[in-house]
Order: sequence, then C-alpha cells, then structure tokens
Amino acid sequence: MELLITDKAWGELEAIQPQTSSYLLLWYDTEGCGCGVNGMATIRFVKQRKSSYKCVFNPRMLTFVEEQQEIFFSDKLTLDYEHGLFRLKSQEGILNPFISKHQLITKV
Repeated sequence: MELLITDKAWGELEAIQPQTSSYLLLWYDTEGCGCGVNGMATIRFVKQRKSSYKCVFNPRMLTFVEEQQEIFFSDKLTLDYEHGLFRLKSQEGILNPFISKHQLITKV
C-alpha cells in the first residue's frame, strides 16, 4: 500500500501536526455509522504505533493502517488539499473529499 501526499497537502500537514504525534494513520471511521462495514476512510495523527498497524509506503512521513482496516483502502492513495479540506482519493475514485484539519488531531 502506498500514500502519495501532494505538496499542498504536505504544507498543511506540517502546519497542523502536533509535536507529540509522529505518525499518520489511515483510519476507517465507523463511529456512528451502524455496523463495522459502514464507515468513512480518513486520516489521523497518532502518537504511537500499535502492533496491529501495518506500514504504508510514504516518503514524507511514517504512515500506517490498522491491519484489519486495510481492505477498505486502495493499494495506491493520494492525499490532497483543496478549498480548506483534505481529500483522500485513489484511481478508483474519491474515498473522502471532506477531511477537516480538526479530524486529523482527533484521537482514535
């Protein structure tokens, strides 16, 4: 699995990254969505790596995905930043067009 971060998105990530959060996590958020299959692909900053995290190739920042959630993401992803929001997309389409800066610092 690979995550490309555009220059625009990288600039925004650097500006908001908490000093205590060293990693980026691809996260399939199911909170309030019913069952575990219904959810929204998103990203979060995290402080530590859990044993259930799998490494995602990203040359800009250490990035992980929860091993059991990997199925909800494409093999190649792009994180972009447009109109004040992050956008997670793949060749198949947009996974989440509305990721706010606040969502990145929300605890998982």
